[in-house]
Amino acid sequence: MNKHLILVVLINLVIAQSFAQSGSEILLFDLKIKKDKITISGPKNITNHLGYDNQPGFNRIEPILYYSSFNVDGRSDIKAYNYETKTTDSFTQTSEREYSPTHTPDGEYLSCIIQRDNGAQDLGKYPLAGGEPYTIVDNLIVGYHVWTDNSHLAMFILGEPNTLHYLRLPTKEDTVLAQNIGRSLHQIPGERAISFIQKNSSTNWEIKKLDTETMLISTIAQTMPGREDICWTPDGKIISSDGTKLFVFDPKKGKSWKEIPLAIGAELLKGVSRLAINSKGDKLAVVVAE
Repeated sequence: MNKHLILVVLINLVIAQSFAQSGSEILLFDLKIKKDKITISGPKNITNHLGYDNQPGFNRIEPILYYSSFNVDGRSDIKAYNYETKTTDSFTQTSEREYSPTHTPDGEYLSCIIQRDNGAQDLGKYPLAGGEPYTIVDNLIVGYHVWTDNSHLAMFILGEPNTLHYLRLPTKEDTVLAQNIGRSLHQIPGERAISFIQKNSSTNWEIKKLDTETMLISTIAQTMPGREDICWTPDGKIISSDGTKLFVFDPKKGKSWKEIPLAIGAELLKGVSRLAINSKGDKLAVVVAE
């Protein structure tokens, strides 16, 4: 078997692993942050749909949560849930598969991973006003992404190993910055920086910070054991889960993870994976097992 064929087989295996989807639901909580106290309440299952509902991402301005959802044909479309009107609309209804909906910094597009039938996995963006998608990256197997501004973004690229790429769109300069990373990529509130997960071994995972001005990488904290999904509060705290409980870490204080007590809805937290917080810091989306 030649090297090219081996690479194709490996990439296809990684794609299959990455998108082997199981049933999941999205819970939307009310969130209150007051100094060191975080209150999570009022859980609502906003999907109530048999099958895959995952990868939540908030509109930065409007009261809308986007997410990926399998349709009756087993393909993933993007749905939009308005948490003021409590209504859900289809944002995409295509023959492709869309994942990881992300509101772009200019506020005009929803960028996402477009998985095609030929095995390609591109990064594209759909105009929020309607229209055909624009392809941003079509020469890499893109798994996840985060924008740092309108012209720069970081990407999780599938391969052996998975790598962190930083792309400068004006010059199309693509720089590989790290290997063996996790899927959770986030902009750090109040900083010109992003966070990513470094998987040093099967048990030693770290939350890393990439300063996008100096391009220097530093360590923020250890993840929850074996957990790669995190989200940031607007005031710079990190929320994660051990699968059945929620925890918070404050990088400014550098102490250990602290459990966030839930008066209502604790029994709903099972198989917790991805999390997302809106820009106002008053809504928390949590993906749980179906």
